Amino acid sequence: MLQQDSNDDTEDVSLFDAEEETTNRPKKSKIRPCACCIRIDRADFRIGSFVDNTNTSSQTDFDSKFRHPVASFFHLFFRVSAIVVYLLCELFSSSFIACMVTIILLLSCDFWAVKNVTGRLMVGLRWWNHIDEDGKSHWVFESRKDSAQESKTVSEAESRIFWLGLIACPVLWVIFAFSALFSFRVKWLAVVIMGVVLQGANLYGYIRCKVGSRKNLTNMATSYLGKQLLRQNTGDDQTS
Repeated sequence: MLQQDSNDDTEDVSLFDAEEETTNRPKKSKIRPCACCIRIDRADFRIGSFVDNTNTSSQTDFDSKFRHPVASFFHLFFRVSAIVVYLLCELFSSSFIACMVTIILLLSCDFWAVKNVTGRLMVGLRWWNHIDEDGKSHWVFESRKDSAQESKTVSEAESRIFWLGLIACPVLWVIFAFSALFSFRVKWLAVVIMGVVLQGANLYGYIRCKVGSRKNLTNMATSYLGKQLLRQNTGDDQTS
């Protein structure tokens, strides 16, 4: 009996403690979220996922268009900077020597970067000169072979940027040369001729790489002129 009473006491204590804990424990709120809140949360989740998808898609589009963004930047940076300094140097500095040195340094950096880096990365073309054992100078013009791997490494946007900068800037330097000649700015004529020579050399070298030998270049020029004459003759015959 004593053993049973002791068991009853322990059971009563445990039950009392349980009731006391339940009375002291704060009651949980049974507020249920409304349906509109659930819809708003789901809508926010969908909007967030949509934004993430658009960001990733825009990043992939940029990567597919510009595989070498640093090379594309420096392909235009040095040559555009040289033109800007030539046009605005007299407004900010009265020292002709400082302006001339700055322009020549920018032109030299542009020549090296375009000849050795940007042409190889952006369009897969390369040209250089080497001297053999007999002391003869040889010019080498190379281009990558057309293949699936070549189409992956060269993007169309970078190719357009490369050829646009390569052709437009020498044309501007030629215009500057004529303007300096006719305005009798003899001291700037040497700087302008330096720009024509350095950027014209890269233009000629990459055209040779793209087209091929001189025979192919002359054949393309003659065929182009022949097509233009043929179009003019056919146009005159139709009008008559």
